[in-house]
Amino acid sequence: MTIDPRTPVLVGGGQVTAHDGGVEPVELLARAAREAAAEAGTSRLLESVDSIRVVGLLSWRYRDPGALVAERIGAHPRHTGYTGNGGSTPQVLVNGAAEDIAAGRADVILIGGAEAWRTRMKLRARGERPDWARQDDTVPSAPIIVPDVPMEAESERRIGLDRPSFVYPLFEQALRIGAGRSAAEHDKLLGELWSSFSEVAADNPHAWNRRRYAPAEITTPTDANRLISSPYPKLLNSNNMVDQGAALVMCSVETARRLGVPSSSWVFPHSGTESRDTDAIAARPALDGSAPIRIGAARALELAGIGIEDIEHLDIYSCFPSAVQVAAREIGVPVNDPSRPLTCTGGLTFAGGPWNNYSTHAIAAVATRLRGSPGAFGMVTANSGYLTKHAFGVYSTEPPAAGFRRRDVAETVQEAWSGAEPPVEVIDSHEGAADLETWTVAYDRTGAPERAFVAGRIRGGGRTLAVVTDRGDLDELATTEAQARRVRVAADGSAHLD
Repeated sequence: MTIDPRTPVLVGGGQVTAHDGGVEPVELLARAAREAAAEAGTSRLLESVDSIRVVGLLSWRYRDPGALVAERIGAHPRHTGYTGNGGSTPQVLVNGAAEDIAAGRADVILIGGAEAWRTRMKLRARGERPDWARQDDTVPSAPIIVPDVPMEAESERRIGLDRPSFVYPLFEQALRIGAGRSAAEHDKLLGELWSSFSEVAADNPHAWNRRRYAPAEITTPTDANRLISSPYPKLLNSNNMVDQGAALVMCSVETARRLGVPSSSWVFPHSGTESRDTDAIAARPALDGSAPIRIGAARALELAGIGIEDIEHLDIYSCFPSAVQVAAREIGVPVNDPSRPLTCTGGLTFAGGPWNNYSTHAIAAVATRLRGSPGAFGMVTANSGYLTKHAFGVYSTEPPAAGFRRRDVAETVQEAWSGAEPPVEVIDSHEGAADLETWTVAYDRTGAPERAFVAGRIRGGGRTLAVVTDRGDLDELATTEAQARRVRVAADGSAHLD
């Protein structure tokens, strides 16, 4: 098969896990870039980088982190770019880079990100600021090439529903109720699922936590595994207290040949898609499903000319168990198939959750596995916000017959919403009764229930979100399966069990 010389190829992925800490983000990213070049088999790649695209960083602010990375790796890029916040951005960057390489707009592109959040929090606890690189106002800010994901709809802001550790448990309860499981049955499923992720992390040399956990260890609250928001104790949450970096190097086939990158290092992006759900979670047609995931994943597979049964190496974005279950169901894979785990890294709890950059690690891990199984296919799914924005990528060591193909499936999602899955009317100022649809109880650091967030369906249509603070109601929501209950909602967003 003759390969078009402009065909984009992922030639190296590097990962750095700095347990000793003290290394600033751009240096972690530079080290990951060197590891990526080493995997590709030549340091000449870094000298040839003409575009550096950095995933948004949270542990330190730089005006143009790509410029600092370029200095450290000896590159002289014509272009640097930066992203807003969102876990789908690494795959979006790969999709865009593949298009740019195929079109001749770039030859060698470095994609990556890093976080030194663990070090930053340790220093903050001591009242210290890190002595990390600073760029003054004379340095132009890198252009934002992927914007922030919206994470503050009015229906959420007004009741303090302001973080993933509150929202994903709402999805989890909806999954349990929809499946007709008891709380004990569902805890068993969660423990077994996350235990299987820890098994993968244990064999991943780049994982932050390589310990194997038994299912009961994960789901049983203890002093070291305190409840965050029901039904999730700490070990069912993403772990952002890490110092990690990851980088990907992409180029054209002709550049790979010119620089002497052996073909055994080549992994081809076959397809990439993006999709998005409603910004407001209260407007979602279902809180235990996602048409944008179903449509985005199906389109990525269709563009690659394969089916989900052809995917041997799969990494589903795994910030929380509900995200994995929703995606697995929509993609059409079981959550308990030992022959095909849903992660190639161990997930954000065990491998590490470096804020926006997890999926760079996932893409690097999938590519490494593909190099070890020539001809196989791999797939990465990435998620931003509260299952809000999604990106998908299909990869193989074999080149795509029709070239790399990318689509945004927003129009198809809109068609689904116009048909059998319309968004729900959000009623922020509802006053009166609502049927309890899902809920989560948030706990303080002592293990006491602090407040509960509830989603209620209003008879005749619409959904409202509310917050419960009454101690008796909290105890009941924490200890009973209350899905048949009604809530009484006030105009200010507070609620009581009816």
